[in-house]
Amino acid sequence: MLVSLDMSSVLSPAAASLLVSISIIIPTYKEEGHIGRLLCYLHAATQPDEALEILVVDAHSPDDTVTEAQQAGSRVVLSPRKGRAAQLNFGASQATGDILYFLHADTYPPAGFTHDIRAAVAQEAGAGCYRLAFDHPSWFLKANAWFTRFSPEVFRFGDQSLFVRREVFGQAGGYREDMVVFEDQEITRRLRRLAPFRVLPGPIVTSARKYRDNGVWRLQGIYYLITAMYRLGSSQQRMVDVYRTLIRQDKL
Repeated sequence: MLVSLDMSSVLSPAAASLLVSISIIIPTYKEEGHIGRLLCYLHAATQPDEALEILVVDAHSPDDTVTEAQQAGSRVVLSPRKGRAAQLNFGASQATGDILYFLHADTYPPAGFTHDIRAAVAQEAGAGCYRLAFDHPSWFLKANAWFTRFSPEVFRFGDQSLFVRREVFGQAGGYREDMVVFEDQEITRRLRRLAPFRVLPGPIVTSARKYRDNGVWRLQGIYYLITAMYRLGSSQQRMVDVYRTLIRQDKL
């Protein structure tokens, strides 16, 4: 049974942190061979938890992503539109939790993450994320990830995941669906204006498969280039064109 967030007004922070419902929302496209492992990890890390749901939002993947997610015991909904922002917004509309937790399909939160999130919300956080770590030994990636412990929006990335109280997400208007890149940094900026934002102390581990495919230095250099374009006000189409031209991938 899911319990309303309003209960926290009459409960101690410790008690409220045990009751507030969470919806984990995972956007997918062509994640066969990956999504099943993540879902098994999440189920094992969070059960039993009657105030938790896991929702996979698929963009009509041509592979067996949906079947794999369903076999792992998760609810799957098909998004009318492809694109991370559109899928996350659609997932939020289908979710039942009082806290929305947006998670990438190749990213693993630390043990106890539901407790961390509930405790942060009980302590008045309206939104937040984890520090970042990569499943790669590169010292360069470790150095880049180290900076995600700091609060400024420039150090926020979608791989860090995002938890947000449902009402705060609604006040913000959700993700901007016209944005194909940097939609995660953009919404973080708006959320900060509405409620306290908390960077949780533990690391969330994300896959470095794109770095392995493109080369660590080469890919990070491309990301620096696109980040500079974003800061200088380049159009989404221009940034997407650069992304698709320079980065080896098949999802954007």
